[in-house]
Amino acid sequence: MVQRQTRQKDAIREALRENDEFISAQDLHRWLEEHGTHIGLATVYRQLNALADAGLADTIRLDGQQLFRLCGDDGHHHHLVCVRCGRTVEIEPPSESWLRGIADAHGFTVESHTLEVFGLCPDCR
Repeated sequence: MVQRQTRQKDAIREALRENDEFISAQDLHRWLEEHGTHIGLATVYRQLNALADAGLADTIRLDGQQLFRLCGDDGHHHHLVCVRCGRTVEIEPPSESWLRGIADAHGFTVESHTLEVFGLCPDCR
C-alpha cells in the first residue's frame, strides 16, 4: 500500500529528525507548535503510529508512555534508554546464535526482535 505524503507527515518526520531522542506525541506536538507548525494532537498520534507501523519509526514504552524516534538506516533497533531524561544510544545487538539458542530453549522461532535496555545515563546517575 502506497502512503501519500502530506504536509503534516513531512512536518512530523522533520521534527523527529531534529529530536534525536525518543519523544512522546505530546512533547512532539508541543515542539511543532513552538516551531510554528500547527497540527492537531490527534494527527500527531495518528502519523506517529503510521510511521511506526510502516517500520519508519521506533517506538518504546517508558513510564506508561509511548515514545517515538525516527529509525536509523541500518534496520536494527537496539537501544540503551535513560529512564530519567530519555537519552538514547544505539547499541550492537546480541548475536543471532544467542537469540536463536534462547528461542529454541523455550520452543520459539525468531520472527523479529528489538532490544531496549533501560537505566540511567551518566548525566542522570
